[in-house]
Formats: sequence, C-alpha cells, structure tokens
Amino acid sequence: MKAMILAAGKGERMRPLTLHTPKPLLPVAGKPLIQWHIEALGRAGLRQLVINHAWLGLQIEAAFGDGTKLGVHIDWSAEEQPLETAGGILRALPLLGKAPFVLVNGDIWTDFDFAELRLPAGKLAHLVLVGNPPFKQGGDFLLAGGSVANPTTPQPAEALTYSGIAVLSPQLFDGLVDGPQPLAPLLRAAAGQGLVSGEHYTGRWIDVGTPERLQQADQQAREG
Repeated sequence: MKAMILAAGKGERMRPLTLHTPKPLLPVAGKPLIQWHIEALGRAGLRQLVINHAWLGLQIEAAFGDGTKLGVHIDWSAEEQPLETAGGILRALPLLGKAPFVLVNGDIWTDFDFAELRLPAGKLAHLVLVGNPPFKQGGDFLLAGGSVANPTTPQPAEALTYSGIAVLSPQLFDGLVDGPQPLAPLLRAAAGQGLVSGEHYTGRWIDVGTPERLQQADQQAREG
C-alpha cells in the first residue's frame, strides 16, 4: 500500500514562521515536522510515498529528494496553486495507483502506528478519529461499532474529530473534476451512504496549526 502526505498548505496561522520556510519543514525536536511522518510510514512498511506541495514546495523536495536517505521512495506532486485536500489528492492519483492508500495531513504530529491501517471490504474510507482538541467546540463524525456516521445535530458532545489520518479508496474521487476542493464533503457523502469505517485513537496527537501548538509538539516529541 502506498501513502500520501498532504504538504501543500501555506500555513497562514504560522506566520511569520512560514514566510520563508514551508510549514512541513518547521522543526519539531530537531527535525522537520514532515520527517516524523516519513519515518513513521517507513517503519510501518509504507515506503512508497507521494507528497504534494505548493507554497515554497521546492524547499521540501530539496530537503528529502527521492527519499533514499530515509529508506523510502518519494514521488512529488507539485501544484502551481494550492488545490486543497481533495483537489491535491485527485491530482496525485496517477502516482498513487488504483489500490487504497494511506493519507496523512502533513500539519499534525502524532505517535500513531500506521502498520495496522487497512480499508475494510466494501468501504470507501477508513478514518482515524481523536478526541476533540481544546480549540475545537465540536467533533466531525460519530463512531459506533467501527462505523462512521455524520452528526445529526450541530456539534454533538459524543462526536469525534478527524485526525488527518485515513485509508482511502481512489473510487472516493470518481466523478471529481480537477481544481481546488476540500475532502470533507466527499467523506460526509460517503459516511451518509454507510461507506466509511473508523477507529478512535487515544494516543498523542496535535494539530500543529499555530506557533503555540508547534511548541507543544516539540515538547511532547522531546519527552519521547
């Protein structure tokens, strides 16, 4: 199974740190944020990687090349303009192939073990969900018996947050037209049809969206 790391975001909330450095290269415990994902995927046996980029993306390519030094192979999917999550994945599908693939948001930090990720038969997506972080009022999806459903009321207390880690079928993107577009509507549509499974991860996970949360990730990483 291949894996894709989303690394095309501009990191507006990280300014001024991201004015001259792409967000995936910001340091966490002495190494770039995205390198934590590359190494974790490699340890899990996921060594065929696709990484998209836009803002200052050539810096990311220069830092990792074809991935040989980290024991993986990286194909790069460059975007002239950011295509958002679904648009970026759609652009990269020729590199990913026709089999299900692991997806990881490049702007999270976690100790999640990717080795056991699978897409159950008959599903279009399998989502890793986490408890709602303090900065978020409500969750994204309901999880019951391994099945993911959409909340029926706004921000129910029992809903969980999508972690940015998933296994997706390329069929999820059937009929999508090239251009900027988010992933969330596709996941919600599939969940509404009973085509999404999930799991609740309770380990370490941080949405590295601000300088303060970057510091939190750095501290947790240094604590081992």
